[in-house]
Parts: sequence; C-alpha cells; structure tokens
Amino acid sequence: MVTTDLVKELRDETGVSVMQCKKALEEAGGDKAKALVILKKKGAEAASKKGDRTLNAGTIQSYIHSTGTVGVMVELACETDFVAKNEEFKVLARDIAMHIAAQKPEFLKESDITAEAKQVALSVFEKDVEGKPAEMKAKILEGKLASYFADRVLMNQPFIKNPDLTIAGLVSEAVQKFGEKTEIIRFVRYGVLEK
Repeated sequence: MVTTDLVKELRDETGVSVMQCKKALEEAGGDKAKALVILKKKGAEAASKKGDRTLNAGTIQSYIHSTGTVGVMVELACETDFVAKNEEFKVLARDIAMHIAAQKPEFLKESDITAEAKQVALSVFEKDVEGKPAEMKAKILEGKLASYFADRVLMNQPFIKNPDLTIAGLVSEAVQKFGEKTEIIRFVRYGVLEK
C-alpha cells in the first residue's frame, strides 16, 4: 500500500516530484527499493529524450577546500534561466565541484582522453603482458586501460556523497528532477604545487 509518508520519504530521498514518486511506488506495489529502481530507469529515459535539446543557461560554481590548497570551478549547463537560478541546481554544481576537488579527475568524459594519454598508459601496461599470447594481450590491455581511465574520467567516477551513483547518474537524476537537459560543460581544478 502506498502511504503519504512513503511518498514523502521517496521524495525526500530523490528530490523527484510527488506525482512521479507516487506513480513509481504504485508501479512497485509499495516497495520503496523497487520504486527507486523505477525512478532511476525513468530518469535515464528522460535524459536520453532530452539529449538533443539546446543548452541556453547554466551556472558556474566553485569549491575551495578548507585547507585553502585545492580549488575547483565547474560549469553546469541547462536549458533555462529558471532552472539555472534554482538553488538546488547551484547546490548540485557545488557538489560536483567538491567531488572534483577530492577525486582529481583528469578528463570530463571518455572521448576527452587524448591519444597521447592512452599511449603513455599503454606503454606502461605492455610490460605486464609480455610473454602472453597475442589474443590474450589485446584483451588484458583493453581491460587495464579501461580500469586505469575509469578513475580518471569524471562522468564514470562514483559520486563521493553516494558511491552507488556515478557522476553521469547524478546528472541523469538532475535531468529528471529539473525536467531539462543538464550537462557538465567543463571544469578546472587547482592544487597548490600540483601541475
């Protein structure tokens, strides 16, 4: 049975509208865990449907660590000023900036990985597969490269406030929550004496 309290719990946990929470709980037969899965699935579907929309607004937010030795600026874009000026949208951008300060991603998305960076990593891993059959080498190297770069690509990293969610998943949730295409455009991270 779907109770008002259960709908409120799900709303507080996800930030999704009351109606969407109620529909997900009804579809899940009152099971909150199943309703969360349903909302995530619908969020991903919503994000893909809004993928071709134009980004016309956004916010730039920053995070400076309490030690004063690490700082980040991030640009989070959306479709309208209405969403860009929303305090929750700004908090999302600040949370992403804080995540970047802590996790030190080098690339925004996989397509940003340079051929040079791939070649450097490959030259290190090739030593690990010496003497292996050729077909095994290719598979092992592919796996090692994927693992190595997974930690360095922002969109693939587990969100530090909720490791069950990647940054890509966090952005998909924002699309569902705000009802607009949302995208991280760029970021810059500075650390004292870091190059």
